[in-house]
Amino acid sequence: MTIDGRTRVAGIIGWPVEHSLSPAMHNAAFAALGLNWIYAAFPVDPARVPEAVRGLAAAGCAGLNVTIPHKQAVIDCCSSVSDAVAAIGAANTLVPDGDGGFRADNTDAAGFLRALDEQAPLDLAGRDALVIGAGGAARALVFALRSRGARVRVANRTPARAAELGEAVPFVPQALETVAARSALVVNTTSLGLHGDAPPPELPLAGLGRDQVVADIVYRPGGTPWLAAVGARGARTVDGLGMLLHQGAAAFEQWTGHEAPTEVMRAALGADPPG
Repeated sequence: MTIDGRTRVAGIIGWPVEHSLSPAMHNAAFAALGLNWIYAAFPVDPARVPEAVRGLAAAGCAGLNVTIPHKQAVIDCCSSVSDAVAAIGAANTLVPDGDGGFRADNTDAAGFLRALDEQAPLDLAGRDALVIGAGGAARALVFALRSRGARVRVANRTPARAAELGEAVPFVPQALETVAARSALVVNTTSLGLHGDAPPPELPLAGLGRDQVVADIVYRPGGTPWLAAVGARGARTVDGLGMLLHQGAAAFEQWTGHEAPTEVMRAALGADPPG
C-alpha cells in the first residue's frame, strides 16, 4: 500500500508495547480489505498517558487499543465511556467521538468469552473460577465470568486489589493450588509466563488436571510453558491469542465500520483455527 495524505492511523498504547502482535494483526486486516489504514505501536510512559491520549486525538488518530498498564488511566482522558467500561472500570479500546476526543470501550470481556467458546466450551453457571491478577484485563474477565454465572475468586500480590474484584485468595502457592484444584476455570491475567522456558513457580500446577479449563491471556506463539504443563496434565487450555484476536476484531469493526476479516487476522497472529 501507499501511505499518503488520506491514510488513517490507528494504534496501541502501552508500557512496554514492543512485543505487541496487534500491529501485525490489524495491518493484515487493513490490507485484506484494501483500506488505506496503518496501525502502529506507541510506547507511552505511565506518567504521560493523558497528554499522549489528547495528542493522538488531536492528531486525528482513528482508533486506539490500550494495554498494560494504561487500561484504567485512559478512562479519565475520554469524553464518554461504554456501559462495559462503566461496569468493568477498565478500557482497552478508544474510538473517535466525532468531537476531537475519544470514547472508551472494553472489548476484552467479549473477546475472552468468544475465545473460551471456540477453544474450550464450558458451562460456568454456579461453578468456581479463579482469576490470577487484578489489573485492567482481570477486571474485564471477572465481569465476563460473572455474566456467565460463575463464582469468581481473585488472587493478587496486593490483597486489597483482589478484594475489589471478588473473594480474595492469598497469593501464595498453597492457597493458589487449593483453590485452583476446585475451580472449573483458572485464568492467568498477569504477565507471568511472558518470558522464560519453564512454568512460573508462582502459578498453580499440581492441583490442575482433567475436567478443568485453564486460560492464559499472555500470548506466545505455541502457548506459554504454563499452558503446556497444565495441558500435559489433561486440562483443556485457552491461549491468549484467541482473546487478542476477538477483542481486536471488535475494535476493528468499531473503527472502520467493516466486518473484521477474522481468519486473516488469525493467520497473522499464527493462531490455530478453531476446532
